[in-house]
Amino acid sequence: MSTKNQFLLIVTLMLAALATATIVNVGLNFREFAINAAVDKAKLTANIVKDGLTSHMVNGIMDKRKYFLDTITQNNEVKKLWIARGENVIDQYGKGFSYENARDEMDREVLASGQMIKTITESPGTVNLRITIPYKADSTAKVSCLECHSVNDGAILGAVSMEFDINNVRNASTLTILKIFGINVLFIFIALFVLNHYIKPYMELFANLREGIKKAHSGDFSHRFDTRVSGEGKEVADQINTLFHKMQETFGEIKHSLATFVTRSNIGCSDPLFEAKIIIKELADIYKFKKTIELDDTKTLVYQRIITVLQTKFDIHNFSFFEIDRINKTRDAIYISHKSFCDANVDKNVDLCRAYRTDTDIISTDFPNLCSSCHHNQDEYVCIPFDINDEVSLTLNIVVENITQFDQVNMSITSIKNYIEAAKPVIESRILTDRLRETTLRDGMTGLYNRRFLEQFIDKLAKQALRDETHYSVLMLDIDYFKMVNDTYGHDVGDIVIRALSEVIKKSVRDADLAIRYGGEEFVVLLHNSTREGSIAVAQKIHDEFNKIKFDLNGESLQKTISIGISQFPSDANSIWKAIKFADTALYYAKEHGRNQVIEFEAEMFDGEGDNF
Repeated sequence: MSTKNQFLLIVTLMLAALATATIVNVGLNFREFAINAAVDKAKLTANIVKDGLTSHMVNGIMDKRKYFLDTITQNNEVKKLWIARGENVIDQYGKGFSYENARDEMDREVLASGQMIKTITESPGTVNLRITIPYKADSTAKVSCLECHSVNDGAILGAVSMEFDINNVRNASTLTILKIFGINVLFIFIALFVLNHYIKPYMELFANLREGIKKAHSGDFSHRFDTRVSGEGKEVADQINTLFHKMQETFGEIKHSLATFVTRSNIGCSDPLFEAKIIIKELADIYKFKKTIELDDTKTLVYQRIITVLQTKFDIHNFSFFEIDRINKTRDAIYISHKSFCDANVDKNVDLCRAYRTDTDIISTDFPNLCSSCHHNQDEYVCIPFDINDEVSLTLNIVVENITQFDQVNMSITSIKNYIEAAKPVIESRILTDRLRETTLRDGMTGLYNRRFLEQFIDKLAKQALRDETHYSVLMLDIDYFKMVNDTYGHDVGDIVIRALSEVIKKSVRDADLAIRYGGEEFVVLLHNSTREGSIAVAQKIHDEFNKIKFDLNGESLQKTISIGISQFPSDANSIWKAIKFADTALYYAKEHGRNQVIEFEAEMFDGEGDNF
């Protein structure tokens, strides 16, 4: 039902209720008026009867009283009239005529109580009023009742009973009520017609407003509000038209400007205002995220921020995050929630990753067994690639447990990309910083860490080793008679020999071990969690492999040997620096006792001089 019809219906019901109340009130008043009028007439008639009977008694014609009473009943309104003698009159004058006795209980009750009683009897054709009025002795009247009656003042002498037909009054009230009803119905129709005439333009304006607001909710502000209403209504319509025109001009530009900062193609909402609200909130969140990571000094910490965002903001917990070396086609895991998502071969050949190879989002629902390298083809998954620069990229692999989670992740892909896009320049900057730091910490000729690296990180390494209860074997290496190579063949040949030894070291140690060019022809190797026997085996391998190398110098063959000293941290020394000193002591001992050998440190080799570790 339209608003106008609802309004008219309410007005009609209110007017009908008012008319009904009026009619009921008039009907009740008519009834009350008719009864009161009949009672007044009965009282008047009773007084006439009283005065007439008094006159008959005074004039000594009481035997003629029946004629008098019959004359009163000839009145059309008085249907019946009779009198009933009281006990006092009966005792003094006898019962009188037969019609002067109490006829019913009502007469007897009035004679006993001295109170007037009335009753109404209604039927479809008649309305009958029965009223019985007591006849009391009155000494103050013009003719005192006490002159003829031996009673006290106010004693009950008798009762006058009458019946009245008041049906004509009911008929008159019914006719009046019908007239009032007709007038009210006519008034209701006139009122509704007038109201409809005056409110129709307002209802049209209201419907127009509702239609325009409905379109505005969908981002359409082109609606214009026309109205026949004048005055304030017309002013309101003009103001809304101006507002909508301004919003239409500016909102598209606002939305376009927001989209420049954040792409929100997957918002499940057709309301552009709500969409703008979401975009602005995401812009604020991304701004705070970016300001946070800009103060992080390593890319590892930046990656951890991204992981935290995935877990807390997007409620994603089953995923893996990889950094890809685009030059060497390898990748390293930044984070794996509980197990590998891909075949292990992908780590060594990243082209096996479909997301990286195609540089597109891989969504498992697009095709069965979409990625052959994925272990989760029985589940739904999403793989998202991100290019950082020409050398580094990232991949995010997400596995979901049910279709609800899949829809949630699918809706979040764009937002996730917004966060990583914001982090991209920071990650690139940290990669460059790490590369510069790496350059200063590595030996340019051999590619091994240099002494500066050892000086910068050795204390942290020692504290972590003591905290984790791990140990290191320290190898100090030196090329025998290396000065003679430089003096005889030149420094270029010396550099070739140094590079050859560094390659032997690289091939002989693990990724967890540290190989350092300590200075000149000296090298230090820190073997992580290596046993005494293991460290001797590694040292012997380096010794033997290097001894096999033959350097061809314009037809002349050159072979060199190395001496190696070994110490253990923390069993030989309580600091790594002291362990390096002890390994150097063992190396010196090897050189003093023939060179070209591997020697373990023993306490007797160290005299304690210069021990400031």
